[in-house]
Amino acid sequence: MKTDKTREKLFSRRAAILAGGQMALFAGLGARMYYLQVLQSERYRTLAEDNRINLRLLAPPRGYILDRFGEPIAINVQNYRIVLIPEQVGDIEATLARLEKVLETGSLDTKRVLRDARRRRAFVPITVAENLSWGEVSRLEVNAPNLPGVNIEVGLSRFYPLGPSVAHVIGYVSSVSEKELTGDPLLELPGFRIGKSGIERRYDAALRGKAGNSQVEVNAFGRVIRELRRDEGEPGREVGLTLDAGLQAFAADRLADERSAATVVMDPHKGDVLAMVSSPGFNPNAFNEGLSNDEWRGLVRDPHTPLINKAIAGQYAPGSTFKVAVALAALEAGIPPEHSSYCRGYMRLGNRRFHCWKKHGHGRVALTRALRESCDIWFYEVALKIGVDRIAAMARRLGFGETHDFDIAGEKAGLIPTKGWKRAALGSSWQKGETVIAAIGQGYVLATPLQLAIMTSRLVNGGFAVTPRLTRDRIEPEFIAPNPDPEFPSLDISKTHRRLVMNAMDQVVNHSRGTARKARLKDPAMAMGGKTGTSQVRRISMAEREGGVRKNKEKPWRERDHALFVGYAPVHAPQYVAAVIVEHGGGGSKVAAPIARDLLEKAQQRDSARHEITGDVAIVGPGKTEQ
Repeated sequence: MKTDKTREKLFSRRAAILAGGQMALFAGLGARMYYLQVLQSERYRTLAEDNRINLRLLAPPRGYILDRFGEPIAINVQNYRIVLIPEQVGDIEATLARLEKVLETGSLDTKRVLRDARRRRAFVPITVAENLSWGEVSRLEVNAPNLPGVNIEVGLSRFYPLGPSVAHVIGYVSSVSEKELTGDPLLELPGFRIGKSGIERRYDAALRGKAGNSQVEVNAFGRVIRELRRDEGEPGREVGLTLDAGLQAFAADRLADERSAATVVMDPHKGDVLAMVSSPGFNPNAFNEGLSNDEWRGLVRDPHTPLINKAIAGQYAPGSTFKVAVALAALEAGIPPEHSSYCRGYMRLGNRRFHCWKKHGHGRVALTRALRESCDIWFYEVALKIGVDRIAAMARRLGFGETHDFDIAGEKAGLIPTKGWKRAALGSSWQKGETVIAAIGQGYVLATPLQLAIMTSRLVNGGFAVTPRLTRDRIEPEFIAPNPDPEFPSLDISKTHRRLVMNAMDQVVNHSRGTARKARLKDPAMAMGGKTGTSQVRRISMAEREGGVRKNKEKPWRERDHALFVGYAPVHAPQYVAAVIVEHGGGGSKVAAPIARDLLEKAQQRDSARHEITGDVAIVGPGKTEQ
């Protein structure tokens, strides 16, 4: 009996403990449910709503790039693309094979599509091809019943109407690389493009705009059910350039026959770059559409360097075009314009001979004739009198040997040598023979076509330190505001000296014995002045000279001289400046001068410098001439 009572008490105690535990458990569960459903109800309601509604970024339309007249240079066009939804397709490989037959192409990237299909959820669309033609879109629509799960979407793609003629200035856009990710979610959008070079890169932030968003309802698996709200965002800002698109296209066409060349056309008063072409170019649209490995290797390995903007990054011996700077340096150093030298075809310095380009010489010459007929001997002798440092000082005032904070990246400084430079850079002293060859723009002297245009501009604009510009507005990511026309400081070069040199440059083209006589503009109202240049790319040995130097056309292309010309027009009131270089083109008078003539004539016909763009309306403003 006692044992039964003890067992009964033990059971009752355990039952009480179990009941107490159950009550505590239910009390805790109730408290937790109260906490979640009452106290934290707002928080979990928000989380549930966030799971049901997704916010997706929308890429804004990229801002247009316009020329000085408002003509489009970079725009956006509709981009028809094929997308494939794996769960609706079934056999992806078979569908892609049918697509290739419909599109009549064998270029679909089947491996990439299959890889994306394995990595993504079955309902996520995969881009198969972009930039479809209207004919391809039509064929797809007709065959749509036989292509389940294949859809056509419409987006925006960057397009350059002028193609290769603006490639080096405008640049191009392409996909964002991992190194270019900055944390901006816009950059992580599939298919988003950013500027990679030129104006597209320099002002990418302003052109890019601000992202929009789309609020969509999704189910528990993340599949989109419907779109609830859409904000398109803020389109990128328009960027207006100083370029004249018509002149730019004409310049590109004019250089197309040359293997490798560059030109710059400027307004010498405001610094507006009206045309800048480097030839050969490349198709900027191809970078947006996607280059194949073979196409990229072809561009990189091309010996004529189509990816380099030679107008700002090509560094060349300026040849006789540099005599303009030497002549001004000589006049400033006190050499009178009537100072003469006798040219017999060579000058002896020590045990060396320095030759003139004219084998039998020019006879007695002074400044004007020396420039007009490009006599080397006069410049040899004058350079020895004034020294290389004075020549370098004048060259730097004219814009050589430095960069100019240009609107696009890649500008090179060239090289203007001095005694101190050689001692610091090469550890040796300067030699008189080096002064002689520097006087005709050879030796260590290097310049870019842009610098040659700046030199000529500073000479003809009244002696002001004009700098080049490609944009006429102040451009920031948040705003674009017009800038007033810049005012440039004086170079303090004597007006008389400038007039003497300009008169000689007039005679280079328009005098019966000028080196560029055959390239003159016959209309007196459009007449141009200028200076020819021919720079050697290799030294001519005495044996070659005595045996008769081969003509340029008889040499291998790489051994031919560079052809150069700098010019301005009209001579009575300069409004335009042009600099031209044709790599291994031969004589400047025969090759470069006719190109510059055509460019200056076209610029005057179009009257580019006198037109200014205000909003969407082109107006005519007064020209600027020196009094």
